[in-house]
Amino acid sequence: MKVCLLNDSFPPVIDGVVNVMMNYATYLMQDYGAQVMVGTPRYPNADYSAYPYPVVPYQSFNTASVTNGYRTGNPFSGKSVSRLAEFQPDIIHSHCPASATIIARILRDEVKAPIVFTYHTKYDIDIRREVKSKLAAREGIRAMVRNIEACDEVWVVSQGAGESLKELGFQGDYRVMNNGVDFARGRVDPDTVARVTAGYDLPEGVPVYLFVGRMMTYKGLPIILDALKMLADAGREFRMVFIGKGPDQELLEQKARELGLMGSGEGPDRCIFTGPIYDRDELRAWNTRADLFLFPSTFDTNGLVVREAAACGLASVLIEGSCAAEGITDGRNGFTIAENAEAMAAKLEQVGEDLSFLHEVGQHAMDEIYLSWRDCVAVAYDRYQTVLDMKRAGTLPVRKKLPSDFLLYMTAQSMEEQERSRRIRHELFDDFRETALGMMENIQEAEENTERFWDRVAEEIRGHRTQRDRPRHETV
Repeated sequence: MKVCLLNDSFPPVIDGVVNVMMNYATYLMQDYGAQVMVGTPRYPNADYSAYPYPVVPYQSFNTASVTNGYRTGNPFSGKSVSRLAEFQPDIIHSHCPASATIIARILRDEVKAPIVFTYHTKYDIDIRREVKSKLAAREGIRAMVRNIEACDEVWVVSQGAGESLKELGFQGDYRVMNNGVDFARGRVDPDTVARVTAGYDLPEGVPVYLFVGRMMTYKGLPIILDALKMLADAGREFRMVFIGKGPDQELLEQKARELGLMGSGEGPDRCIFTGPIYDRDELRAWNTRADLFLFPSTFDTNGLVVREAAACGLASVLIEGSCAAEGITDGRNGFTIAENAEAMAAKLEQVGEDLSFLHEVGQHAMDEIYLSWRDCVAVAYDRYQTVLDMKRAGTLPVRKKLPSDFLLYMTAQSMEEQERSRRIRHELFDDFRETALGMMENIQEAEENTERFWDRVAEEIRGHRTQRDRPRHETV
């Protein structure tokens, strides 16, 4: 099976969706012998040669200042689409509803492979955050949903994610396909934990709370800080570790200082901002050292970090009814609260003093909600096979036809013609170059022959003059 994976981000940018796609590529190749090709916007100075599968970077534009470090790809890059088409994929799997899915639709018109799309995150929140015009934001969301509806099969990473997509106006069907984690099941050994966390003020017996992810206020981080302020005022001891970076990091650190949780000069800093940590083993060590993971986000559609924590025996505090809380039973394999600081503070005060109980709940999380990437990709591969079987049998559900289909079809045809024209020009240039090189060799040889000819002529003239000027001896 040949699988083309498309996304609007790829290393050097690292995020949850990139992690998903790279694990898909790894286990599709490793466990099923699939051939994989990745398409992504080009990032400056990125080296794509080290991956065990070909990466096709296409033209991109610098939009990092308004998209939190991401670049915007040009989906009408004929040369790149042609390279993807030459791969002749059986399945096209898009992980982003923007340029990646437009390329997927153009590619489908060329190779006739079905498109699977995975809805990973609530993109509408980012659109509303970055686009100031309400009308423009609404039209952007509408275009995103229509792009998703154009795909042959839609996957969502949780039931809540599917409901969120429906609320945006999506009218098709979807299938829940869970994401996994690349953390091995089990806690990290104490020596490694001590080495990784050395230099931080983490007293034994004092509860350590942890957050890992993008530093964004809409992930509920102000709820954490306000709750911790309540605990501090009540005389509770704790340490709160934030790992990650994001556009709101400076704002959140300033809030922590204003609340007296760090940098006050009176007592230890209760809040620690480490910045981003990319080493997966170091992240496992932090999840092992912590006593409770705090994740009051209603934005995330799946919450991979919650399952990463569970892999290390770390339970989470989550918002009741959120996507991240699916599968969580309060007090059994995690904790759920209302979406406010008072509820967070009450829960931490209730359970924070009994660390052995927290570790017991963490063990249940490891046993009950942990899901490996190998298992997830196995389910995805089986579904790929089903989609292909339905396509061959002609029973693949008819996708919704959109006005943009004809435009993209014509664009694909135009790009195909442009690429064919480019190849012809290239071949003609190669032929001309070979002919020109041959002509240059012939000319050079002729010049050398001419030079030798005139050398011989000059030699003969010199010889004739020598003979003519020689003195004559008369005979007496």
